[in-house]
Formats: sequence, C-alpha cells, structure tokens
Amino acid sequence: MAKTSRQPTGKPATIHDQKLVRGNGGELHQLAEGETEVLTTAQGGPVADDQNSLKIGSRGPTVLEDFHFREKIFHFDHERIPERVVHARGYGAHGYFETYESLAPYTRADLFQRAGEKTPVFVRFSTVAGSKGSVDLARDVRGFAVKFYTKEGNWDLVGNNIPVFFIQDAIKFPDIIHSVKPEPDRGFPQAQSAHDNFWDFISLTPESMHMIMWVMSDRAIPRSFRFMQGFGVHTFRLVNAKDESTFVKFIWKPKLGMQSVVWNEAVKINGADPDFHRRDLWNAIQSGDFPEWELNLQLFDQEFADSFDFDVLDPTKIIPEEVLEPVPVGRLVLDRMPDNFFAETEQVAFMTQNVPPGIDFSNDPLLQGRNFSYLDTQLKRLGSPNFTHIPINAPKCPLHNFQQDGHMAMRNPVGRVNYQPNSWGEGPRESPQKGFPTFANPEEGQKVRLRAESFADHYSQARQFFISQTPPEQRHIVVALTFELSKCENPVIRERMVSHLLNIDETLGTAIADKLGIKKLPKPADAAVEPRDDLPTSPALSIIENGPESFAGRKVGVLVSVGADAALLNSLQSAVEKEGAVMEVVAPKVGGVEAEDGSWIDAKHMIDGGPSVLFDAVALIVSEEGAEQLTREATARDFVADAFAHCKFIAFSPTAAPLLVKAGVDPKADEGMISLDDPKAIAAFIESCRKLRHWGREMAVKL
Repeated sequence: MAKTSRQPTGKPATIHDQKLVRGNGGELHQLAEGETEVLTTAQGGPVADDQNSLKIGSRGPTVLEDFHFREKIFHFDHERIPERVVHARGYGAHGYFETYESLAPYTRADLFQRAGEKTPVFVRFSTVAGSKGSVDLARDVRGFAVKFYTKEGNWDLVGNNIPVFFIQDAIKFPDIIHSVKPEPDRGFPQAQSAHDNFWDFISLTPESMHMIMWVMSDRAIPRSFRFMQGFGVHTFRLVNAKDESTFVKFIWKPKLGMQSVVWNEAVKINGADPDFHRRDLWNAIQSGDFPEWELNLQLFDQEFADSFDFDVLDPTKIIPEEVLEPVPVGRLVLDRMPDNFFAETEQVAFMTQNVPPGIDFSNDPLLQGRNFSYLDTQLKRLGSPNFTHIPINAPKCPLHNFQQDGHMAMRNPVGRVNYQPNSWGEGPRESPQKGFPTFANPEEGQKVRLRAESFADHYSQARQFFISQTPPEQRHIVVALTFELSKCENPVIRERMVSHLLNIDETLGTAIADKLGIKKLPKPADAAVEPRDDLPTSPALSIIENGPESFAGRKVGVLVSVGADAALLNSLQSAVEKEGAVMEVVAPKVGGVEAEDGSWIDAKHMIDGGPSVLFDAVALIVSEEGAEQLTREATARDFVADAFAHCKFIAFSPTAAPLLVKAGVDPKADEGMISLDDPKAIAAFIESCRKLRHWGREMAVKL
C-alpha cells in the first residue's frame, strides 16, 4: 500500500493582531490568546482538512460525498456574473482536425479510426487571471481548449500552454485563483501576479514550485497563440475495442515553432496594442495563413507508470520527451473566424468530462475535480441547463434523449413518450455496444483525505526545468522572479520564496536574494522529499533550443522616410513574402511617403502608433534627409532603441546611420545589425531572422 502524508504547506505568519474577529453575520467573537479562527463550511461546520479532497485510497478517485469540496467548488464556480471565473479573456476560431493514421490498437474513439478523417473543431485561447477587458500580454498561463465535434459526441480537450499546474488537488483551485485575482478590499491588481497575496499562497504551497518555473519563464509571455504549445496537462486513458487501456498525455506542437517576447517588450506591447494576440490570430486567418498544430501523444502502460520516477497522476509533473517520445497522430488547422464573437467565442462551454467512447480518465485528483466542477460553471455562466442547445456547444452528430423543458429550451422530446423504459416501443435506448464504457479499473482503500507520498517531491522537476533552459532563458526567469517578488511588500514572503528557490537551484536562489537585497540568506525550505540533482537536462523544455527553421508567420516592420529607396524596399518585400512572412511599412504619417523615384509608398502605421515592439524584426530604409528629420522624433528613436534592446535583427540602409547613432545604437554593434549595402544583404537579413533574436546582444544591453 502506498505511503501517505498530509504534506503541510508551511507555517503562515500570524494574521490576528487582535482578539476580536467578526463573523459573517457581523457579530463579534472573542479569541483566546494564541487561538486562530477555525475554517468552516458555509453551514458553519468545522473543516478538518482543506488541502485534500476525499478519495478512495491516497491515489484513488474522488468521492462524490465530499461535501466540503462540493460546496467550496460550487461557490467558486458561481462567483462571476457574467464572465468566466478564470480564462475570461479569450479568443477563438473554427477549423478541423485531420487524423494521420488509425489508432485502433489504442482507442475505439471514432475520430482516430481512419487515416485522413477530418473532424470539425472550435478552439479557444485565453489568459487565466485577467478579466475580459484585460491585456493580451499579461504574464500568465494561456488556455488552449479544443472542442472536437466528433461523430460520437463532443470531445473537449481543455488544456493550457504549460503542461503542469500550480496544485495537485482540485480542492485548492479556489485558493490559487483567489490569491492571484484582485484583492477583495481594493479590487486590484488586475491580470498580474506581482503582489503579496499570490506569492504568499505560492510560498506556502511547495507543490507550486515546478509551475512557478514555467510561469516565470518565457512560456508565460508568448509572441502569439500561433507560436505556443498546448498540453492536456493530465494523464488520460485510451481504451480500445478490446477494453484494453493505455495511458496518454496530449501535446499540441505549433507548425511555426515556438516564440515568446521579453518582459520589457510585453509591457510596451500592452500599451501599444492590448489586443495584440487577438489581432494576430484574426489577421493570420483572414489572410489565408492558417495556423496549424500537430497533436502528439505520449503513450505508456501501467508498467511504465510504476517504474517512472514520479507519479503519473500528479498534475505538477511531466514525462520528459527524452524519456517518452511523443508520437504525432494528426494535425489541427484553424481556417475560419467566428461570425459573431459573443455567440461563439463567449458562449462556448468546455468541460473536461466531455469525452467520446475510447477516451477515459485517470485518478488524477485535479482532473477528477475538474470533471465535477465544470457543469456548475456552465449552468451559472450561461443561465440554463440547456446551454448545449446553443449552436457553438451543440454536437454535430445525431442526438437522442429525454431531457426536456428548462429555461430557454430549444428542443424537446416529440410525441407522447418522454421516459424509458416504456411500453410504446418509442424513443432511444442505451447501447452497451456503442455507448461509453468506463474502464473497469480496480480500486481499493479507505475513504481518506490524504495525499500520496508519491506526490511529495516538489523541487526536482522544477530544477530540471530550470537547468534545461539556455542562459538567456535562465536570465529571463531570474529577471521575472526578481520583478514579481520586488512587488511584495512583506519581506517574510520574499524570504520564504528564496528558501524554496534554494531547493530548486542554489545559484538561482542566491541571485534572487542578492537582487532583492536580502542580506542574510535563509535556509532552504524543509522538503517533504529530498530534492534530486541527478535529473538530466531536457532540451525539449527550451524554446530557444526548439526554434523554427524559417521566419514564416512572423512580421517585419520597415521604417521609411521621404526619399526612401523604393527599389530596395520592393526587394525586401519580395524576400520577406517568399519566406512566408509579412512586411508592414511604418512612416512619419499614416498615409505614407514619396519615394526617391517619385513613386508613393503606402504605410500601414504612423510612427507614433507603430512601435518596433509590434514586429519580430525591423528594417530602416530612409534617405539622408529623412534620417536627419527622424533623429528629432522621439518615437523614431524609440523604434530603433527598443528593437536593439529587445535583441531583434535590424537591417538598415547606409543612409540610416545617423538615426541609429542618435538612438544610441552602434551600426556595427554586433552580427544582428545588417547593413543593406550590397545585393546579398537582404538574403543575409532573412537568414538571420530565422533565429528570431540575437540573444548575444542581451548581456550588453542589460535590459
């Protein structure tokens, strides 16, 4: 039998400075010396364990009778009217999923039976913490939810762009979200985690440390939805026609490769275009440059699960790709925007419990809780049990049941019979052959509120993630942690976090302590399990190590002036388009400028509204007179200085040198500066852009 532990989350600082506390009814209660309030249910019943949901054995399924979890998640699901509690800011698109080859040996799910099978989908991308009106480039987890309209009903693969999560048990979900949402007494901060409440909770929840490494990395500020991965997070099961089970983890990989921005850039993008991600997806699909991802499966059996270093039911852990290679099984293509944002993107309802026959669940306690929770959420948000009647949520396969009436019913049983069994020989019946067969996994154990000891290692994979990053990516994690923790006013929280970071990587923890001005390094936090330092690096975890092979799908911003070289501009545009990228012109006036040869150059942006942060690389094609004029424009100087500071490749006509110098940029600073002074220079610029950034510049910039 597996060992178990309650895994205390740490000792919070004393919060009672007075002996009187106020109850929900306004009444005052006297507290004895050293006494703290007892956590209760909404009915006043004292709670014994608020860290673990009730399960059959420490690794078993969640029990329906867990009234405390039910009440806690029920109340949480109904907190927001009318927007989603989490993932409120989202953007969606229609498309299809195409299966490569039959997966019949693993699953009976119909969409995986035939090569070339195309299944309609709707995908919604989102941020977690912010409201509907928040910005796109907040440092946050991104939702990656896919609704497959299969021939056997809807399958909702409700995932994120990060493969792990903050917590191991769904009973803690209200707490993590409450801690990051606006504080109830002041209504801020909005769409950010750089504040005391969030880091107080994190520093008292060691299981969050792996997720924190991901969220403080570049993964949390993606360049675009089109350039980020997606993950199902949990371990699921595939079940074939012989009722044989195979464990599976789902991974989406973008065809265009991964790309993120740097933090300083994200802040400026939010100011210049808070809808940056929305606009990017809209423009790509409207122009016919359809985003595409490949679905990869990590398939494994019980023997692998038993031998793996970590528990496959733990949602704060991954199976590194070097340990278990993902297998590509199909592609996702988004090719159509919604006709109406509210009717489709806003009203779409995803639920993890929506699975077709052949896909089943594991006992992951976070997944078990999500399966229980999402129906409540849709009922409250969409106002009726008939939310499946809304077209975006309605299955595209034949539908037969006896559900009837309710608020806004769009369909009801026809005729006399609305029940079964009946004597009239009418209506649908269950089908053991075609219906959903729950995998008969044997379960045993006492009903307990415990966490399996196999869930207790909170630092080893966090360390593995950190050491798997390239030096620039590691620097970005240090910068992110320093910024976030510097916003915590309570020094105890900062020190407590450093004690956890020392368990992940001593150099990391020491660097953060130094930057925060912590004079005496705290001791490493007590660990339930001794952190391991023998896990190998996993190159698959690095964005830079897995960069794209081309510059396709990206964007070049070209700053032009009066008298610009039109021939040079046209040659650059041809090369950019041949690469599969987009070029947009920025000029002193939005109408454009007159070129050297008298032709007119149309501009997409005015320099005041087209900063370099909106582009992946930039070029300066200006005349001597134009360069001189632009040196007096602060926005033009910022265009150049920011592009340089953000490590972007910069191409420039020789006549642009005065503008570069005025912006504080040496035209010969490094290999990322490319002078367009010969016919081969444009090709060299495009080839350089395939690397996305010139990271060697970063240490010199010290941004």
